[in-house]
Amino acid sequence: MTTVLITGASKGIGKAAARRFLDSGARVINLSRTPSEVDGIENRQIDLAAAGAADDVASLAAELDPGVIHLIHNAATLTNDSVRDTTAAHFRAIIEVNLIGPQLLNQALLPAMKTGSSIIYIGSTLSEKAVPNSYTYVTTKHAMVGMMRATCQDLIKTGIHTACVCPGFTNTEMLRTHVGESDDILQSIAAMSGFGRLIEPEEIAETILFAANNPVINGAVIHANLGQVES
Repeated sequence: MTTVLITGASKGIGKAAARRFLDSGARVINLSRTPSEVDGIENRQIDLAAAGAADDVASLAAELDPGVIHLIHNAATLTNDSVRDTTAAHFRAIIEVNLIGPQLLNQALLPAMKTGSSIIYIGSTLSEKAVPNSYTYVTTKHAMVGMMRATCQDLIKTGIHTACVCPGFTNTEMLRTHVGESDDILQSIAAMSGFGRLIEPEEIAETILFAANNPVINGAVIHANLGQVES
């Protein structure tokens, strides 16, 4: 049976992806601080920014039988911050979740990942552009594209493929919280897409499933944003 590990599968895109992989017949493990309510998912309470994260990840890896494993790097922290006010401590805390956490999982799980496995990074439309007051998120999401490309090159000819799915503005708790639950702001953001609406998490989940199952896109950045209106 295919095993799928998703960070942050308790809400938003991760939750939708968990459901979609479960529907495909996979074993799905959620790695997050809070459990997922999705029926059939296995929850592992892991805080990737905590001091003991490496030990927790090593214990998880020891439980897995070698085989086809899809590792989905979905968890991320989004805060309102700017280059003017971001302290080194705050920057390090964001990097721990958005970049160090994925690498902890990569290093621990790769020995068990056989031909047909994948590492799918979840970037953002902000992986290749920027908006004000999202300094650490924009910076780390740009870096995630680099991680994916470097992963591809390091794993060439191993039978393991990778991609970075970059969602546009998606109807998630994280986005709503980021804009202060403002319907006016959400409507203005929705107008920036070619279809004049927010993306639904289930649409991104379908894209992630496609990326995991299709090695032909190895090394690709997949723009899942409905087409954006560029000013």
